[in-house]
Amino acid sequence: MTGVSDAVKTPPEGRARSTYRQEQAQATRDRISAAARRLFAADGYRMTTMTAIAREAGVADRTVYSAFGAKREILSAICEQWLEDAHARELVGAAVAATGERETVALAARFLRSLFETGYDVMRLFDAAMAEDPETRALLRAKLDGRNQVMALIVDSIKDRLTVPLPVAQAVYRALAAVGVYQELVVESGWSIDDYEQWLVTELSRQWLGGPAGP
Repeated sequence: MTGVSDAVKTPPEGRARSTYRQEQAQATRDRISAAARRLFAADGYRMTTMTAIAREAGVADRTVYSAFGAKREILSAICEQWLEDAHARELVGAAVAATGERETVALAARFLRSLFETGYDVMRLFDAAMAEDPETRALLRAKLDGRNQVMALIVDSIKDRLTVPLPVAQAVYRALAAVGVYQELVVESGWSIDDYEQWLVTELSRQWLGGPAGP
């Protein structure tokens, strides 16, 4: 039809080819991210080179640079995959929408459990990578700021039922989310992940609501 652009007239098989290429590109990115995450955990962020990541992923160096451009962009992709694996957005949404404060507390604890259960290595990586270049530090600060903002939303959703000032409740939540707390209790002291979650429920209930934990 005259006047219709070639993009609009792209045949179905052309769109199929385009979709296939996009899927292949995403699969390559996922493979590179997974390889980088293994190396970051084993060798540290600073010591892991783009060449080492390419070798671990089974691709050429230029493929890694073409897919990500810089090592910090791989770290960003790892973070996004981690949040998806942890169902972080769904848990925050459920906590904010909860109708009772005890349910909110339970979901706030489940949120932290899920973050650590699926990404303890990523959270440790954040601490280590903070010593890198300014661009990497800015990226990580933005990620942490985003986490703190959604945690603040959870606390704010029950602000009328808190027994402490809102800023104090938010600070308590951030403190309990520290990597060192999880490491001491679960990694070093051998608590189960269930023990850790129940402890969070108990502490959040006591600190936020001034009473014992719910069911």
